[in-house]
Amino acid sequence: MVITRFAPSPTGKLHIGGARTALFNFLYSKNQNGKFLLRIEDTDKKRSEKKFENQIISSLRWLGINFDGQEIYQSKNIDEHINIAKELLKRKKAYKCYCTPEELELERNETKKKGINYIYSGKCRNIKDEKNLPFVIRLKVEKNKKITLYDGVQGDVEIETNTIEDFILLRSDGSPTYNLSASVDDKLIKVSHVIRGDDHKINAVKQIILFRFMDWKVPKYFHIPLIHSESGKKLSKRENASTTDDYKKIGILPIALRNYLLRLGWSYKDKEIFNNEESIKFFNLKNIGKSPSKLDFERIKSLNEYYIKSLNEKELIENFLLYVNEFKQSLKIDTIEKISKNINILKNKAKTLSDIYDNSSFIFKYDESLILKSNLINTKNKVYLIDFLNELSKINDYCDTKITEVSELVLKKNNIKFKDLGQPLRMILTGSLKAPSIKDIIKILGLNETILRLKRHI
Repeated sequence: MVITRFAPSPTGKLHIGGARTALFNFLYSKNQNGKFLLRIEDTDKKRSEKKFENQIISSLRWLGINFDGQEIYQSKNIDEHINIAKELLKRKKAYKCYCTPEELELERNETKKKGINYIYSGKCRNIKDEKNLPFVIRLKVEKNKKITLYDGVQGDVEIETNTIEDFILLRSDGSPTYNLSASVDDKLIKVSHVIRGDDHKINAVKQIILFRFMDWKVPKYFHIPLIHSESGKKLSKRENASTTDDYKKIGILPIALRNYLLRLGWSYKDKEIFNNEESIKFFNLKNIGKSPSKLDFERIKSLNEYYIKSLNEKELIENFLLYVNEFKQSLKIDTIEKISKNINILKNKAKTLSDIYDNSSFIFKYDESLILKSNLINTKNKVYLIDFLNELSKINDYCDTKITEVSELVLKKNNIKFKDLGQPLRMILTGSLKAPSIKDIIKILGLNETILRLKRHI
């Protein structure tokens, strides 16, 4: 059975690269009728926080990346990690290293002077007598050998073992290191395919050595090229759009972000848009590209605009209200009803849920001070506005045709262009120049509220 896993450390919010890794693992396992597991690598107690764990899990669920069973905690397997280190000692595949930090620093400085990369000398490899001194446990990497990483994305990667140091399995305080813990945990949960970022390639080689020393079946490895920023550099967590929360805050729909991440470094023919079922059906590991992918924020917004226009009213309103409740001020029930009733108008030209919020803000956040600051209302255009108000007051019920007739009458009477009337009118009715059409504003506000706002300012 295919079993994949996503193994984040809860030391920060879910990175966009991590979200893509989780998505690829999820899609491949489901495509193969297998299992997708979530392992929280929480052994770094100083930096791990529950709030980050919660954010990671909620972000995965938000994106529709659902893991099987309960989340697995690496910290609960520490005893097993330690047991495997002891077993490797027993098999003479590991040894106790008594080198002090000062001795290791001296070694580093010596190799630095020679202009070569530092690799631990291995001077404790052949010590036979136990010492009553602090020690770490190191894996005894065989020298003068070649290890081949059969990478499903990058192809076969051959590495000389002389370039790999005898890496630490257990620290001097008895705590296991990443490569030991990850290897043991992958064995415990029977991971068949390890799909992760290509910054883990050297870790894969170290883990392969450990797997072979323990006579375990080696998983298949697939290392995905990293995501680069728009400037072409590795996407850092310090970037403004590096975590899933960054996208949620500006109102990117989960289906849009998921679709974008799916196509970021993976392709299926010339297909661009995938629903959730199609993404599972068509996903495979063969079509992952070998080159880094560049984040294109405009493409994300373009996809988001597509989904805003494509979603049915109910789904769009649900997503909008979830967004507002999490990131904006709460709305009154009558405001929600008005926005819901007019969602097809308010979503026009909106690329994000934030745009829809801004487009509808004149309903619930009418800031009259902006009208005065704009200096758009003057003696000249008040004449047109009064004419518009008088004609509008003659209408009993909203009607598109009647509003058009009123506008045309005022324009003709005053020999002006629509812009001369429309700009001050829009400012009075919404407190902004960025709003729907005049007819749509009147339709949303209703005739009574429209007339009240006009009377207050002219």
